[in-house]
Amino acid sequence: MSSDKRPPEAPHQSGLLDQTLHRSERIRDKVEQAAVDLSSVNAVLKDEIADGVMLARVEEALNQSEAIEVSVQEAAAELVSVNDALADEIDERHALEDQLSKTDAALGASRASERKSRHDALHDAVTGLPNLTLFNDRLEGALAQAQRHTWKLAVMFVDLDEFKAINDTHGHDIGDRVLQMVATRLRAVVRASDTVSRRSGDEFLLLMLEAKDDASVATFAVKIVDALADGCEIDGVKLAVTASVGVALYPEDGRSAHVLLKNADAAMYAAKQQKKGPVLYGQMERA
Repeated sequence: MSSDKRPPEAPHQSGLLDQTLHRSERIRDKVEQAAVDLSSVNAVLKDEIADGVMLARVEEALNQSEAIEVSVQEAAAELVSVNDALADEIDERHALEDQLSKTDAALGASRASERKSRHDALHDAVTGLPNLTLFNDRLEGALAQAQRHTWKLAVMFVDLDEFKAINDTHGHDIGDRVLQMVATRLRAVVRASDTVSRRSGDEFLLLMLEAKDDASVATFAVKIVDALADGCEIDGVKLAVTASVGVALYPEDGRSAHVLLKNADAAMYAAKQQKKGPVLYGQMERA
C-alpha cells in the first residue's frame, strides 16, 4: 500500500535562517561602527600628539584604540562563525529539499507501480482487454443498475472458429496477433459504455448495457460477426477469421451473472453447430 507520508521538515528552518541573517547583519554593523570609532580615536590621538599633550593622555588614547581593535577582532571572529553557521543552514536546507525531491520521485514511482499492478491483475496480457474478473465485476454492477431502473442488458459469448488450426499451422505468435486483431475490431464495434473481455483462449465476452429489444440485440450480434469475418493479413499470411456468437438477455434469460453466462455459452454452442449466425438463448429455447 502506498503512503503519502513525507519526511518531517527541520523545525523552524525558516526562522533559524532569518535569525542567522539578522545576527550577521548586526555583527557587520558592529564592525563598521568599531572601525569608525577606531578612526576617530586615531585622529584624536594624532592631533593630541601634534599639540604636545601629556604622555598619560596619549597612553589613555592608545589603550582605548587597542580596546577597539580587540572589539573589532572579536566581532570579526564572531562574524566568521555566523557566516559558517549560515552556510551550514543553507547546506541543510538544500539537503532537505533534495531529500523531499527524491521522496516525491519514489512515491510517484510507487503509485505508478501500484496502478500497473492493478491494471495487470484485471486485464488480459495478450490483448489488453478486461479479464474475466473485471468482466464479472462490471456485470454484477450492471445487473444492480438494470434491476433498479428496469433496464434490459445482453451478455454475448464469442468463440472464434478454427482458431486452434491457426495456432497449429502458423504458430502462437501469429495466433496472438489474431487475438489482438479480434480485440481491436470488437472495441471498434461496441459502444463506450459496453465492455469487451477476453475470457480465455479464443473466447471473448461482451456486455451490452441498456439493450432495447431482442431485434436490436440480434442486429448488434450480426454486426460483431461481420466485423470479425473481414479477412486479415499478418506478416504476409492471409487468414479468414469467423466467430460463433451466443446471446443471453436480462431479465428473461437469467437474473444472475452465473445464469446469464451459462445461457450465453449454451447459445454460442448452438450457433457453432448451426453455423447460421448468432443465436439468442430465448430463440434457441423456442426452436
